Amino acid sequence: MVFEHDYVKFPELTNNQLAQFGWSSPHKQIEEDFRADVVKVHDGDTCTLRAAFRDFDFPLRLLDINAPELNEGGEKARDWLKDRVEGSNVLIKMDKKQRVGKYGRLLGKIFKDGMDVGFELLTLGLAQRFGEDPLGIKPAWKIYDVNKWY
Repeated sequence: MVFEHDYVKFPELTNNQLAQFGWSSPHKQIEEDFRADVVKVHDGDTCTLRAAFRDFDFPLRLLDINAPELNEGGEKARDWLKDRVEGSNVLIKMDKKQRVGKYGRLLGKIFKDGMDVGFELLTLGLAQRFGEDPLGIKPAWKIYDVNKWY
C-alpha cells in the first residue's frame, strides 16, 4: 500500500495515520508535551509555533477552545492572545487522544507563566468551550455566584 501525504501543507498525521504510516514522516510527529516559541498569533485560538526539534514553523490550535472568527468580532480575543503569548517561549501540553484537528492542525494547550492560556480566554469571556452553545449554555463556574454564599 502506498501512502501519500502532503507534509508541507499538513505536517501532522492523525493518530490512525501515525499508527499505520508514521514511519513515512520526514519529521518528528508530536506526541508529547514540548516547549516552543510563539512566532505569530492568527486569531483567538490559533497561532504558529517554532520548536527546536523541527526545521519549520507549524500551526497550533488551542484544544477545547473556540474564539469568535475575526469577521465575527474576534479581534479582541486575537489581540489579547497576541499580547499574552506572541514572542514568548511557552509550554505546549498535548492530549494524546486529541493530537490533530479536522483541518490537520496540531491541537494543544498553551501554558505561560504556569497559567493555561485557553482557560484565561474562557474566564475573560473572550472564548467559549469548543462545542458550547453561544446562545446560553454556560459552564457551571459561570452559573454560581460566589457572593450569594456570604
